[in-house]
Amino acid sequence: MTRDPRIDDYIAKAAPFAQPILAHVRALVHRALPEAEETIKWGMPHFMVGGKNVVGLAAFKAHASVVIHHEERTGEGMGALGKLASLADLPPDEELIARFLARPDAAAAPKPKRAPKPELPVPPALAAALDSAPAARAAFDSFAPSHRREYVEWIADAKREETRAKRIALAVEWLAEGKKRNWKYENC
Repeated sequence: MTRDPRIDDYIAKAAPFAQPILAHVRALVHRALPEAEETIKWGMPHFMVGGKNVVGLAAFKAHASVVIHHEERTGEGMGALGKLASLADLPPDEELIARFLARPDAAAAPKPKRAPKPELPVPPALAAALDSAPAARAAFDSFAPSHRREYVEWIADAKREETRAKRIALAVEWLAEGKKRNWKYENC
């Protein structure tokens, strides 16, 4: 079991009433799931087993929450346990441990990784345009296959030759600036 110092910081910055709740649930998770990995997801402490979210913690101004990812949310607040204002609001430790262990995916075999998609052939017009713009060619070649595929598909999907030519010109311009195809949405 390794402890993530970001979770220590999260608990230390939580309201005084929430700190014992978060620390107690953290200890229970590690008791129930010694293989759990700690991380921060969506700005909150999370515990993962085999790459899957199992339990999440959150502290708010007036309550704390425990999210057991395989359980439905009930009542008020985030998570299956509702709004927690003190340790007394938690179910008994053994019940919580049983709920952490009752993951439907616990017995399931891990999904095999999919084979990567094959590299798409670069349309000749795009290849010629890239060959005449070394900076664009260097950026294109340095991108991951998925980002190259986005450009290739965008250009290949054009139905008219005029549209294809406009897209190639835009692609070369963006690539020369080191931009991925969907660069406009990266910082949203």
